[in-house]
Amino acid sequence: MNSLLKSPEDTADLAAQLASVLQPGDTILLSGDIGAGKTHLARNLIQNCLGYLEDVPSPTFTLVQTYDGPQCEIWHSDLYRLSSPEEVIELGLIDAFEDSICLVEWPDRLEELLPKHALSIELSMTEETGHRNFKAEWSHAKWNDKLKGIKFD
Repeated sequence: MNSLLKSPEDTADLAAQLASVLQPGDTILLSGDIGAGKTHLARNLIQNCLGYLEDVPSPTFTLVQTYDGPQCEIWHSDLYRLSSPEEVIELGLIDAFEDSICLVEWPDRLEELLPKHALSIELSMTEETGHRNFKAEWSHAKWNDKLKGIKFD
């Protein structure tokens, strides 16, 4: 599924739509270059899951930020600084995949630990300032129903 996000507001709107379908055990893998909008999407998604405006800092240095959501914990992780998948296990992220909502920036660091049931989102900058290409892929059938009503355009 592909879309063009023409503004930060488009990204926030898409995040709100995604937040409305997330449940415990859902994982979103966020890929893209630095500055592509991964944290902006995650921040808006978390705020919509929580139902209020919470300060959502980038977890670049803390590696993981957790939030007490109405259904379950929400984990936001940035794995950019990790050097091996074993470090992910130490964070407790693998266990969180089972019963939390997880947003993972730089998921390539997971290597063989990538969850099979995840929704993969790739953001990339376009030549036009402020525009982002949005690409979503999944293999688990649960995402077919979850994403049916979401407007990606």
